[in-house]
Amino acid sequence: MSKQLLQYLVIATVGAATLAGLSMLFAQRLDFVLAELTIFGIFTCCSALWFYWQLRNLRRENQSALENLEQVVHSHQPDLPQEIHLSDQHSNVICQKIVRLLQERAESYHEVRQAQALAEAKAHQAENRRKQLDEIVSALNLPIIAFDQFDELILANKTAQDLLQLDNTEGPQETKIFEQLANCQELVSLLSEAAHRKAPVSKTIDLSLHDANGTPSFYRATCQSLVDLSQNNKTKTQSYEETMQGAVAVLYDIGEQKNIQKRNAEFVSAASHEMKTPLTSIRAYVELLADGVAEDEETREEFLEIIDSQADRLQRLINNLLDIARIEAGVVAVKKEPLSLSEVLEQAFHLVQPSAEQKSIEFKKDISSLYLSVLADRDMLLQATINLLSNAIKYTPKGGTISLRSRPLDSAVSIEVEDNGVGLSEEDCHKVFEKFYRVKENSNMATGTGLGLPLVKHIVEDVHRGTLNVQSEIGAGSCFTMNLPLLTGNDA
Repeated sequence: MSKQLLQYLVIATVGAATLAGLSMLFAQRLDFVLAELTIFGIFTCCSALWFYWQLRNLRRENQSALENLEQVVHSHQPDLPQEIHLSDQHSNVICQKIVRLLQERAESYHEVRQAQALAEAKAHQAENRRKQLDEIVSALNLPIIAFDQFDELILANKTAQDLLQLDNTEGPQETKIFEQLANCQELVSLLSEAAHRKAPVSKTIDLSLHDANGTPSFYRATCQSLVDLSQNNKTKTQSYEETMQGAVAVLYDIGEQKNIQKRNAEFVSAASHEMKTPLTSIRAYVELLADGVAEDEETREEFLEIIDSQADRLQRLINNLLDIARIEAGVVAVKKEPLSLSEVLEQAFHLVQPSAEQKSIEFKKDISSLYLSVLADRDMLLQATINLLSNAIKYTPKGGTISLRSRPLDSAVSIEVEDNGVGLSEEDCHKVFEKFYRVKENSNMATGTGLGLPLVKHIVEDVHRGTLNVQSEIGAGSCFTMNLPLLTGNDA
């Protein structure tokens, strides 16, 4: 009960008692006493009603204040009313202290909620980035593996799992990485060295891996130590060994590079062999002439003719090598112009016809009478056609037949050189366009460098954006087909 209410109660009681005493002192008759008691009762009832009304108002004020206080207690918003008034002054002071304390707690709670929301947003963003990185690593064609300082596998994308025959890496791993890579000791040694060195290390080695069928594949493995060098995790007293986090290895497929190196080595070997043969003949006959073995003019002429033919062979070999090298390097001088394909084919036919007649070969032509215009280098296209016809003459026995045909297609023109010669096997059809490749079974039929058909392929496909293929059967002959794009209005 408040202090003000007590004051009102005391005043009402004292007033009523005073009035009753005065009435009893001056009243001499019973009727007056009864009247006084009636007056006192009326006064007491009025005081009680007044007291009830004051108590009710006080209760309403305190109830409202307590409701506001309850709102403060159950809300964490720092922007609530700064004061809550109670009728009693002492209670009002205590209530204001509670309000201020709750407001401070609400402000602290609001700051914590903001920090929590920011941390959750950053955690969500970091999780999204982690998932993106996992997807990127999984989609890479490069095999990638990583393991921790306890030699347990923590990452291996799909490519690495298939290549190294690893178990699925999802979930905790109990198998040591070195146990899973037992089939590749070179990689195990590389990873072990990178993981257990006292300082960070990055090493690269070339290694060969074999699949389940035993087929080898060549890879270059680059291994990098994983070391935690952050300021929060590494103190001045910590060594590199204490901050080691494992190692990661990335494998690069160098199979194509190995194949190129192998082809280059084979090319150099084959070119050296092809050059050695004519040079040996030239040197031998020059020594014979120098020693005076050729005593008569006829013998000397014979030796000189052999030297000249071998020199021509060497010259053709060098020219073919230079032509192929220029085309592959893209530095050959190409002079493309609109040409009548029939004219080029007619010229090639007449240039090769004498060689066919010497072997009694029936030389047929079926050149389209339509005007087939192509955008081409005349000399290169003529050389490609002559090479195909000459190759057919070489490997067609006497009395055979060779046909030169041309016909239009939808947006291209087809040129066919067909013979009924010795033919090629399926394996030879795939290799016949390789440099210096010659079918051993047919090498005694004609001399050659093995560069004629590779040169034709470069001229048709690289220079003129056409196609060249062969269909052949041993003993039944071969058909080489060149397809060249027809000249259109946009090409002119």
